[in-house]
Amino acid sequence: MIRRVWKEDFRIIGYYTGLVTIGVGLLMLIPMVTSLVFREWASALDFAISVALTLLVGYTLALISRTKSTPGLTHAMVIAAGSWLVAMVLSGVPYVLSGHSESFLDACFDTMSGYTTTGLFLLQDLDHISQGLNMWRHLLTYVGGQGIVVLALTFLIGSTGGAFKIMVGEGKEEKLEPNVRHIAVLIWRISLIYLGVGTVVLGLIAMANGIKPYLAFFHGAYIFMSAWSTGGFAPYSQNMLYYHSSAMEIASMVFFILGSFNFALHYAVWTGNRREILRNVEIVSFTITVLTTFSLVCLALMQRGVYPNAVELFRRGFFQLISGHTTTGQSNIYARTFVREWGPLGMLATTIAMAIGASAASTGGGFKGLRMGIIVKGIATDIRKLLSPERAVVTGHYHHLHDNTLTDSVVKGAAVIVVLYVLIYVVGAVVGMAYGYPMVDAFFESVSAGSNTGLSCGVTQASMPTLLKIVYMLEMWMGRLEFLSVFTLFGFIATSFRSMRVRKAAV
Repeated sequence: MIRRVWKEDFRIIGYYTGLVTIGVGLLMLIPMVTSLVFREWASALDFAISVALTLLVGYTLALISRTKSTPGLTHAMVIAAGSWLVAMVLSGVPYVLSGHSESFLDACFDTMSGYTTTGLFLLQDLDHISQGLNMWRHLLTYVGGQGIVVLALTFLIGSTGGAFKIMVGEGKEEKLEPNVRHIAVLIWRISLIYLGVGTVVLGLIAMANGIKPYLAFFHGAYIFMSAWSTGGFAPYSQNMLYYHSSAMEIASMVFFILGSFNFALHYAVWTGNRREILRNVEIVSFTITVLTTFSLVCLALMQRGVYPNAVELFRRGFFQLISGHTTTGQSNIYARTFVREWGPLGMLATTIAMAIGASAASTGGGFKGLRMGIIVKGIATDIRKLLSPERAVVTGHYHHLHDNTLTDSVVKGAAVIVVLYVLIYVVGAVVGMAYGYPMVDAFFESVSAGSNTGLSCGVTQASMPTLLKIVYMLEMWMGRLEFLSVFTLFGFIATSFRSMRVRKAAV
């Protein structure tokens, strides 16, 4: 029996959502300072207004809902899913004030895309936006990759069991340390160290390509944040094509491959367990699926004679494929050129790669390599059982940080999530086809949104139907939070209305 919802439940949810909102408001100070550095006074004012509004909402929520109660699992799931919606709305204010979004819905689309590290965008005249807004776009993907709630846990929320439940609700279930704040700090420590290294490396490459030193620093930071968070944004509409640099593409590719790996794997390697790279089921699964899908891409491109030599084929083909597989979405090919030159087979291979996606508890999206490995091993174990004597005890195992026994519940759990991903991919594609988009294009764009990838074949633009924008936003949100938090939020809302009706009837 589902329990009733009481006022204390709303206080708990409101209080912690308020703290997360305060975190978003404080984060806006970074692009505001960036605007001041570049003397972009109008942009600085946009962010000053946005900071004031966001902090007002956050502090109001926290004050009127103040409580010492610890969140339960249901509260945690609702807080995680609800916080993303509140952050999406408030983070869209600078977009609207800048005049580069045609509507508030378009602004929310871009902020949802940023926080979920998707990378699709509807922003107008991207090549001429302020440095402050550019910083905000990339900061959204960087923070979204680590998790908005992880940010709040690091600085604002105490080290409680309830805090860890909120973290789980956001999809960061790996318990690297006993203390939840230590986990959050550790995730940020890893990310900030990489940020420093990545900004320097990519900034130097940008300088070598003729970009002024002070701008090269920002370009390095933008591209790193986009790569590490597997977010896909870039400061110009040409994306990686703007740089015409194989060195920039290679460096970015290294960082987004690293970003697609499980935070727990980074921790294991950092603490000396380097053999984990070779044994981990996610890495094995990732390697196999990359080789398989890239083979299909090579076959498609060679059949069509797209590129003049093997070097160019590898540069364009592998970058685009691995960007899709890690759910990054950076591209060194124009969207319509991609559709025209790669053809159905090349697009199908990339779609499969995007659907599978990155590692669990990473910055990436998709089914996740861990689930694919578990399902394949589960099938192999069932086949072994059928071929073994009836009295034989056959058990499966997989290695993820340590040796794990493959139980029916583990396989079932992985399969259910994969089915849910397939469902949202299909729903998004059907809506796209209903508006007249070709089936291949509709499936590609839907999978890109649902897997939080961001590669586009030209469907995503400000002129696309409003319903399709909303469907893609829901796909991004549900795909990023992996469904359970979102379903819990919907269930909580339904239960709240039912509880209100019961109380009115009792009166």
